[in-house]
Amino acid sequence: MPKSRIRPDFHPELRRSARLLPKQMITPLTLPFIRAASRLMWRNDPDGPDAPEVLTLPSGVGVRLYRPTGASGRGPALLWIHGGGYVIGDAAQDDVLCRRFARELGATVASVNYRLAPEHPYPAPVEDCYSALTWLSALPSVDSARVAIGGASAGGGLAAALALLTRDRGQIPLAAQLLVYPMIDDRTVLRTDLDNPGHRLWNQSSNKFGWRAYLGDADPEVAVPARRTDLAGLPPAWIGVGTLDLFHDEDLAYGERLRAAGVPCEVMVVEGAFHGFDGIAPKADVSQSFFASQCALLRTAFAPAAA
Repeated sequence: MPKSRIRPDFHPELRRSARLLPKQMITPLTLPFIRAASRLMWRNDPDGPDAPEVLTLPSGVGVRLYRPTGASGRGPALLWIHGGGYVIGDAAQDDVLCRRFARELGATVASVNYRLAPEHPYPAPVEDCYSALTWLSALPSVDSARVAIGGASAGGGLAAALALLTRDRGQIPLAAQLLVYPMIDDRTVLRTDLDNPGHRLWNQSSNKFGWRAYLGDADPEVAVPARRTDLAGLPPAWIGVGTLDLFHDEDLAYGERLRAAGVPCEVMVVEGAFHGFDGIAPKADVSQSFFASQCALLRTAFAPAAA
């Protein structure tokens, strides 16, 4: 049977969603329309007791800040980085998720609105994230020894890049890095064996466009986390990815390299899950388990050090 006719084995809870989703959304032609739709979708800020503060830092970087209710003293914090293939997205898209992190972990959560490619290629996005991390770590309500970073898709790639940048600069200790199906290796675009009918939202065509936009004229050996040769000294990591995700192989390979470098790394592989499945079907048990695993890693990372 030709490969294109093979029916992908989606997770039972995700089959209905998979039938409705496109294999790709982002192309050079669709980019302006998706950005315009996103601006309309996220133009109104939420209200309520757990609504975020929408701030602009002195550096010009936008941040949405979520504070845990009932917290006192200095507590843990998470810098969250949204996805979007490096070319689309807004911090507001993860509003519900960031509220959940703040509520479940009793942590201050800051979601950063980094500049997007291709208008702002590397290193602008990761420098924006570093600026937000520096600000978050210095907040009076934050214990600077219990700060983690995380992100999904391109946000996961930026989190990995930020972990490397933070290690190299040696100014901010990180408790953990949460890499949710991270877009972490540009060399995946060179593979010719990844035309899987189970891919959703992000395929090889989108991947080529996203990486080309993000890298610009940058040296991939510096800009791409999976190309970095020295991974020692990075904070403990959590990597989660589905078997029907374009990033499956590159994510597992990065996890193996982290472990080989002496970095504790938990890897969660979800059978039959496509890219972004937890955002598409957040109430599914498989998505709930995925989130619970992330929180478990962060609770361990946020546990106060023994006296």
